[in-house]
Amino acid sequence: MMRIADRWFETKRIDDRITLLWEPHVARLDQCNMWHVRGRDSDLLVDAGMGISSLKSAMAALLNKPLIVVATHSHTDHVGSLHEFEHRLVHPLEAHSLATPATYPVLCSCHWPGTSRANIEAQGYEVPDVMIDAYPHEGFDPFTFRPRGTQATRLIDEGDVVDLGDTAFEVLHLPGHSPGSIGLWEKNTGTLFSGDAIYDGPLLDKIGGANVTDYQRTMHRLKNLPVEVVHGGHDPSFGRARMLELAEDYLRRSEQG
Repeated sequence: MMRIADRWFETKRIDDRITLLWEPHVARLDQCNMWHVRGRDSDLLVDAGMGISSLKSAMAALLNKPLIVVATHSHTDHVGSLHEFEHRLVHPLEAHSLATPATYPVLCSCHWPGTSRANIEAQGYEVPDVMIDAYPHEGFDPFTFRPRGTQATRLIDEGDVVDLGDTAFEVLHLPGHSPGSIGLWEKNTGTLFSGDAIYDGPLLDKIGGANVTDYQRTMHRLKNLPVEVVHGGHDPSFGRARMLELAEDYLRRSEQG
């Protein structure tokens, strides 16, 4: 039997306004980065993890003003706790799947539909039979866990703005990993919250809803963006030089077939 985790979430202060949260007991494939950004009038949370344990409770010390939660896309590892929050923003192309989550045991890869596990392993990930290495509490059953759906309270698309009062993030539509994948771009600091459009790990373009041609267009777009730092949906943050390497590597591999 798996052990019970002392705590489900970990946090790391990145600077005086950005805090990273993650779920250390979730396998790398589903270990989403959740980014809390302090603003003057409102705070921002980018993505919401698996929903295995209460994210809102875990980040209570950070919640002292209205919170805007943006899902970069609707995959389970990014929206699991979205229902806990009042203001839930997502791209229109992701709204339906946000409201109608998977009904199979998402934490048990041997029960994933079709060839999805094999496809993901072929793209560079190790996929364990069970996607967690501890339980959040006594009596938790990974086989019966199901993600909870929710309705978006605002739909956001290319060019929309998420305003925190003293700074604002422009919405960039960055499809490829999923049809409605988005990033949040803070022009004055060169900061990009990229979701799964780009991160420093295996990029998944052979899963349901992914599109290689769209992903290639997104990579060309990112190459022309004056980025200083990328905070991705997975794995460590990186700067412009690494972003260009990752984009070029993806384009080279995808064009070779």
